[in-house]
Amino acid sequence: MKFREPKSIFNHIASRELNSFHVQKRPKMDKLLSVYNEIEAIHIFNDEFDFIPFAISFSKTSKRCYDIAVADEHGYVTLFDTRRNKTKKICEWIAHQVSSTVFFTEVYDLCWIKEDTQILTASGDKTVKVWDLQQKDCLGALRGHTDFVQSICSHPTNHDIIVSGSRDKSFRLWDLRCKSNAESGDGEISISSTAVVKRAHLYYDEEDRQVDSMGIRSVLWLKDQVSIATAGSKDSVPKFWDTRYLKQDVTYTGLLPRSTEKQRLHGLTSLSQDDHGVFLLASCKDNRIYLYNILQNKKEPLRYFEGDRISFSGKAAISPDALNIGCCSREGKVYIWQLNKPEEEPTILSPKEEESAYGFYWSGYGIKKLQFQNKVSPFAIQIRVMAMLSKE
Repeated sequence: MKFREPKSIFNHIASRELNSFHVQKRPKMDKLLSVYNEIEAIHIFNDEFDFIPFAISFSKTSKRCYDIAVADEHGYVTLFDTRRNKTKKICEWIAHQVSSTVFFTEVYDLCWIKEDTQILTASGDKTVKVWDLQQKDCLGALRGHTDFVQSICSHPTNHDIIVSGSRDKSFRLWDLRCKSNAESGDGEISISSTAVVKRAHLYYDEEDRQVDSMGIRSVLWLKDQVSIATAGSKDSVPKFWDTRYLKQDVTYTGLLPRSTEKQRLHGLTSLSQDDHGVFLLASCKDNRIYLYNILQNKKEPLRYFEGDRISFSGKAAISPDALNIGCCSREGKVYIWQLNKPEEEPTILSPKEEESAYGFYWSGYGIKKLQFQNKVSPFAIQIRVMAMLSKE
């Protein structure tokens, strides 16, 4: 019996060419100014408050790839559909409310999970909440942090597993399947963490002359499915953790970061990775963005990108295809670099005079860039959606 020989990847590529299948190509990025055009400015109005958006995120699936979620300083979450010529507001609800015991309700981070049927919100009320998008019901409140929760990220393949980072100087792991029978005063089901690492980022405090720890600004679950990256608020050293050993006591070896006359400590503001999990991007308050290759066991970054003054509250981001990176500055400018050409001048997108840029985000579909700003006019927040022109 004669068996058919398996085709190699090169045979499949040749077959696609012979059968005239159309393969869409991404446009060349040598001239970014010619391929980025503004589509629309989305105005967000609230009848009661003059608020600023603290977090924003594109949905992750192809079915809802044009939907964005926006969260603000008063605990509101708003969903928009940007697919049509005019952006449509889908819904809005209060995710975190002020009460007799809760005074801070800012939503610092958002995360779509479970085929975009649920959203996680990390808040200044020290909790992370799980929301059902269909019913707008809270499915559970993750309680355990003792200060603002500033960053959340779900496991790459199992969205029941969550990591969160807080200003209480710790990061925690959660399993949404491990719900407690206890309910809070507002009837929400409480969920306890499965693991916690306290004092995750230590440094030597020169002023007090003692070892101290710092808040966690950003957490990221890496694509290898077992590692977590964390960023501290006072040093420029991202740390990597093996989740298989987090329940054991963490022992620190070697020298702790400390400021010197030649070099002062600068905190990191955000972490980002590409869809393939090869690169890690870390934006730092020394006005640089550092690029690491996760697959290489090296402590030093591959390269860095310099701009104006990197926004403290903003988040730099690497594009899903790992071709470009973008960030915002304190002056409201947006910088876009080609990842393999850090020595070249970045493309600079300048907002209008009355706007200041706070964040930069890529969509996983259609290669959209979203930048949001605070507008001076009362009760109006402007979100600007930029899109790459398709070229064949």
